[in-house]
Order: sequence, then C-alpha cells, then structure tokens
Amino acid sequence: MTACRICQGSVHQFFDFGSQPLSDGFLRPEETAGEFFYRLAVGVCRSCTMVQLMEEVPRERMFRADYPYHSSMSVKMREHFTRTAHRLLDTECPDGDPLVVEIGCNDGAMLSTVAARGVRHLGVDPSRDVAEVAAGKGVRVRVDFFEESLAREVAAAEGPAQVIYAANTMCHIPYLDSVFRGVDALLAPGGVFVFEDPYLGDVVERTSFDQIYDEHFYLFSATSVRAAARRYGFDLVEVERLPVHGGEVRYTLARAGARTPSGQVEALIREEAQRRIAEISTLEQFATQVKRNIEELAALLRRLREEGARVAAYGATAKSATVTNYGGFGPDLIPAVYDSTPAKQGLLTPGAHIPVRPLKEFSQPYPEYVVLFAWNHAQEIIEKERAFREQGGKWILYVPELHIL
Repeated sequence: MTACRICQGSVHQFFDFGSQPLSDGFLRPEETAGEFFYRLAVGVCRSCTMVQLMEEVPRERMFRADYPYHSSMSVKMREHFTRTAHRLLDTECPDGDPLVVEIGCNDGAMLSTVAARGVRHLGVDPSRDVAEVAAGKGVRVRVDFFEESLAREVAAAEGPAQVIYAANTMCHIPYLDSVFRGVDALLAPGGVFVFEDPYLGDVVERTSFDQIYDEHFYLFSATSVRAAARRYGFDLVEVERLPVHGGEVRYTLARAGARTPSGQVEALIREEAQRRIAEISTLEQFATQVKRNIEELAALLRRLREEGARVAAYGATAKSATVTNYGGFGPDLIPAVYDSTPAKQGLLTPGAHIPVRPLKEFSQPYPEYVVLFAWNHAQEIIEKERAFREQGGKWILYVPELHIL
C-alpha cells in the first residue's frame, strides 16, 4: 500500500523485514510445505503520522479458531487486567445498569473480573478456542470480528455501552474506520472508548523492532491516535503510559466536546514532537539500529555454535517470528524454544521451524545460553527461572541492544 489507511495520505516505507510467516502460525512438521508468507514492511504517513504496515494479511488467517495466545498465561498480565477492570468499573460505571464491551476479550483476563462483580458485559473475539476459555470463567462472549455491523446488532439487543475497552487489539485492525463507526453506534453519549497498545515512542527508543509483525498493523502515538479519532467525531481525552508488553499507552476517547482533555494529552503530544518520533529521519535511524542489533545477534549465535555451546530460546512469542525470520535463525543456531503454552508445545515456530518444547524440559539439562524472546516479561521470567542463572546460565537479550545477563 502507498496510501494511509486512516487519511489516505502518502506513506513512506522505512523498513522491510522481507518474507515473513504468520507470527502465530505454529506448525506440525508435515505442514511446513504449504506455509503462508507475506512481505513485512512498515511505513509512516507523511500527513497524519500513523505508522502502519505496507501489506495487510487477511484477518481470517491470523485470528483463527485455534489462535494460541492466552492473556492469562502471565501472572503480571492477569494482575494488570484485574486492576484495569476495577478501575473502569469504579470510575466509569458508578451506578445504574452499565454495559461493558471488550473488543478482543481473548480468554477473559479482564472481563472475568467484570463478570464477578455482576456487571453486564459482552466480549467480542473471533477466535473460538480462547472465547471458550473466557466463557468457562463466566464471561459472555460473541465469537466474531468487531466492526460497524456487529456493533449495531449489539446496540439493538443490549442498549448502549458505558465502556468499550480493548487491549493489544486495536493495533491489529487495519479497518479502523469500521471500528470507529461501530464504537459511535454502540457507545452511550457520555461513555468512553479505552484501548491500550504498544507505543511507537517506546518501540523507537528501545529499538524493540519485534513489535512489528503481521498482527501489529499499526504502531500508535498520541498524535496519530488523536488525528484518527477526530476524523470520526471523537477526541483523545486521556493518556497513560503503561509498563506492560515493553511499553504501552492507554488511550481514553470520548465524543468531541463531551469531556475536557487532560493536560497529559497535550504534554505527551508535545513530547512526541520534541522527540520527533514519527519523523522520517528518526525512523530511518531506528532502521539502522535494527540492522545492527540483528547482525550482532547473528554473529553471537554463530560464534556460540562454533564453540559448541548449548543454546536455546525462551518464549515462543508472536514477535519472535520477526527476529528469527529476518535474522535467518533456524534450528542450526537455536535448536529449541521453551514455552508454557500447551497449544504451542510439540510444534515448530513459524518460518524458522524451531521445535517448541514444554518448560518442564528446560532444566533437563539447562542450556548454557538462552535467547529471551519474551523480553517484555523479562523480570517475571528471570525471577521464575533463578535456578538457571544460579547454575551458570546466561540470558541473551537484543532489546534495546545486544547484551548478555
């Protein structure tokens, strides 16, 4: 694509990761011959500053019935979503009979708390398996994609929503025009639309290039979110920096004129302008650092192989597909990746075809070096796996630059 999906402005491509597989497309060995690939390139709109992919992958390919990611697998994320649910209920739903709708509810990590407090709610998620897990926690779920037509159906059946929420979902949806029209149709006059996603400013500052993959169609900033919201009759009224997933921002939108934007909104937009995070020169410097990080990681892995060191990886994350496939890291350099998700164990990673093994095998015996693909959960993982370091194991991280713990 050369036209912005938000404003139809000109999009400047600043990096091309080449041919990439579906980031969550884990395979059995007999399935590798028919694997799907696409070109992963990223650009920035010269007009509205929205950072976006240059090629769209069909949503049905990414968010399948057996989508393997479960939000509740991380203790830190469970705690985060519990706090978020209580905060939304306490501040936005103080009385009456409110309705809370979550776009991309996954396994019910947030809505299960809403359900436990007896508040009317509805989760919308296209992936059957995680929706069934959410339903098992008492969450009402509709298995579908959120868009304007569905939102109008929900509004007709349930009435207006006081809160519409999404976490790590809005950045997945290229057709934001339909989503915003759906939010407009479903949201109560004084309601709020709250979503949190990886933040462009953190990605650029930390060189966390693996936040760019098929599911992350957009990398948001406060500047680009406000510009997009205003096109559909909304305004950005609050922003909050979040430490989760390597750095996110929570955006709160309301109908234009319904609420006065907080000073935090203008402060963050001024900061983005001062840092020039969406300027082409900044993004091209980011691209140069990405290449350097990958080259240094490749050189280290080749040296360790030549020395006969035992190497593995930890966390078969979606974003690791960008690292392994752009870097050309297959089983010859990383013989195994250990992961806690049962749905991934026994399969091969997308494109690179590294075997995924259960965590119970991590210590049988421990590798000497482990590439931490799940670096966004580094504190939680390193604390959990203290025995690995106590026995001389070393963690390899490549964000913000290559370093060994």
